[in-house]
Amino acid sequence: MNNAISIDQKTESHFKKGLKIGIPVSIGYIPIAIAFGLLAKSAQVPDIVTLMMSLMIFAGASQFIGINLMAAGVAYWEIVFTTFLLNVRHFLMTASLSQRLPKKTSKKVLAILSFGVTDETFSVASTQQEKELRPTFLLGLNSITFVSWNIGTWIGVFIAVGLPTSIQSSMGIALYSMFIGLLVPSLKKSKETIVVVSIALFVSSLFYWVVPYVIQLSSGMQIICTTVIAASIGALMFPKEEMK
Repeated sequence: MNNAISIDQKTESHFKKGLKIGIPVSIGYIPIAIAFGLLAKSAQVPDIVTLMMSLMIFAGASQFIGINLMAAGVAYWEIVFTTFLLNVRHFLMTASLSQRLPKKTSKKVLAILSFGVTDETFSVASTQQEKELRPTFLLGLNSITFVSWNIGTWIGVFIAVGLPTSIQSSMGIALYSMFIGLLVPSLKKSKETIVVVSIALFVSSLFYWVVPYVIQLSSGMQIICTTVIAASIGALMFPKEEMK
């Protein structure tokens, strides 16, 4: 009986830790989600479609691109294909996080956790000091960001339409501010992070300034290639012992 209570307390503790660590990300998500709701409203996308996108897709970049493509009258299959390419990086992120979860974690739990992984939650989770991440920790982290994204979408669709245009347009900068806020503390703590980020910046610059003269790649493919190259070099330079 005592063992069961102890396990429950540990589970609750890990979940609460995920919620607590996810607060800065969730705060940053709200203005971005509001901006998404406003964009969808201005594009005359039905409210139910906008709300269901945040509820079922939960991928900010894909949702913004999807709205723009809808407004441009692009065929549905092209929207699906474009957003698929943009989100291929999620295979890499979830595969990386799965290596730090207990081996006994069921596939159902992995599927639930993978749905909530975003660029920001991945950044937060992957920079945790613990070798092994608890599924309940990731669940707490993903849950608070998912809820805040949907709350922001509702605000954007039903409330924020009356805000001044200058305030509406300024919300997009929140994404960049949040990334900087997540990145800087990690740079202070980890030499490896500094090196990998520097490699990613260099590779991304090459794709932006040099590669277009040789071959045209979509922004989604540039992100994927940059991620793979920087992560591969980082893995070779800083190998980690496999967890048992």
